[in-house]
Amino acid sequence: MRGLIIAGVIVALIAIMGISGYNSLITLNEGINGKWAQVENQLQRRADLIPNLVATVKGYAAHEQTAIQSVADARAKLAGAQGPAAKAEANSELSGALSRLLVVVENYPNLKADQNFRALQDELAGTENRLAVARKDYNDSVQVYNTKIRSFPSSIYAGMLGFSAKEYFKAEEGAKQTPKVQF
Repeated sequence: MRGLIIAGVIVALIAIMGISGYNSLITLNEGINGKWAQVENQLQRRADLIPNLVATVKGYAAHEQTAIQSVADARAKLAGAQGPAAKAEANSELSGALSRLLVVVENYPNLKADQNFRALQDELAGTENRLAVARKDYNDSVQVYNTKIRSFPSSIYAGMLGFSAKEYFKAEEGAKQTPKVQF
């Protein structure tokens, strides 16, 4: 009888540990989903600001249509991207297009002094900062989750329960190179 009670207690402890581990994985997975939603929120905020920035630049530099069109095309690509890898690639393309647009701005001193343009540029800079924070928070959550599903004893049941590694939001190509500023 005593052996049966001990076996029952061991089975109960294993069940409690399994339920606790499963709930922990669910919590981490939902945390990642929430952080990813915030990254998408900031990407959308950025995409929403861009038409106003483009319209302002267009008013001053109507003949710079190529730079303006590349920003619009990159914004559309970002809006249609699915998943961290596709969003990161589209984000990289949009960053490059915005850089080219800002080079156009350098050629129009009146545009740089325009209050609407300056306000939009400040909003865009704030959004870029928020986006950087959201990407960091997302990647931190992915790191915790991926570590958990690869660590013992979670690794035993994580795969059986359908938990797999998540993608990091990776830096765009060329991000390690220092940008060249010319005056």
